[in-house]
Amino acid sequence: MLRLPPLTYLMPRSLSQAVDWLAEHGASAMLVAGGTDLYPSMKRQLVKPSYLIGLRGLSELQQIVVREGELDYPASDSTGVTLGAGVTLNQIARHPGLMQQYPVLAQAVNLISTPQLRNMGTLGGNLCLDTRCAYYNQSAEWRQALGYCMKKAGQTCWVAPGGQRCWAVQSSDLAPVLMALDAQVELVGPQGTRGLPLAAFYQNDGLRCVTKQPDEILSAVHLPPTQQMRASYQKLRRRGSFDFPVLSVAIAIEQDIAGICTRARVVLGAVASAPMRVPKAEACLIGRPLGDPGIMSEVAEAVFDQAKPLDNTDLPLSYRKQMARVYTLRALREINGTKIGEPV
Repeated sequence: MLRLPPLTYLMPRSLSQAVDWLAEHGASAMLVAGGTDLYPSMKRQLVKPSYLIGLRGLSELQQIVVREGELDYPASDSTGVTLGAGVTLNQIARHPGLMQQYPVLAQAVNLISTPQLRNMGTLGGNLCLDTRCAYYNQSAEWRQALGYCMKKAGQTCWVAPGGQRCWAVQSSDLAPVLMALDAQVELVGPQGTRGLPLAAFYQNDGLRCVTKQPDEILSAVHLPPTQQMRASYQKLRRRGSFDFPVLSVAIAIEQDIAGICTRARVVLGAVASAPMRVPKAEACLIGRPLGDPGIMSEVAEAVFDQAKPLDNTDLPLSYRKQMARVYTLRALREINGTKIGEPV
């Protein structure tokens, strides 16, 4: 049986105290809320913090504030929706205001893991998921037998042994969806609070996949009003539940009264070390009617061209690349109100 190593668990009374403790203990401390991903990683000796700073008891991270009007972040009276980073996944899926304005969030959340783990897992935890790899997410004995990898204790990335970087994959379900919704994140650290687009929160680096500084805490996510937005999230995994995505597609569009697309975001997940926008696919949609089957095929082809999965997750990479077309068409059909299998 894999066990947690010895550690000291700290329970701050406020977010500012958590920031102070994180600065005090430095690299020997890590943050934990639900722990659904961190605790298994600790048992496998992928990370070995001496201190865990628990965020679960901080009420200031557990608020969902639904506002009206236009979002003008980072003003204190920002409108739209503000989600505390400590909100659980099931709270997101069941919140009436979110279900009405952003049904795609509930769609994505309900594809994450199991109901029990969604009761524990948090928004911030899902967005800050460490990158994953078939050569990394193993027991200490397995990794030692291989000779370790670049992400932990080694010098070689076994996905591409001749390369100079780590190719571990970002497997967050909510990151592609929130990026498609133009979300902003709020970070709190010793220097104060700062905000940035969620797209800037990630970088395509398997070793350090987020731009958050080590002494910062993700405190909130801000969403703009939906306007005339429609969105879909499609996820490929081996089993019908529980598994991490091995390919995901998030699409959000806005249309005018004539059905012409005025704004589009197309984001690929689980094929790189960061969620990836597909500008070529977005350009195929802008100024055109979504229901045109030729346009849908163009968008799907653009996503297929950019999808370059590697052989470090479940299912063959060639199959996952082909499925990029299929899942893009599924998302577009859902947005268009066409059932899968029906002619558009």
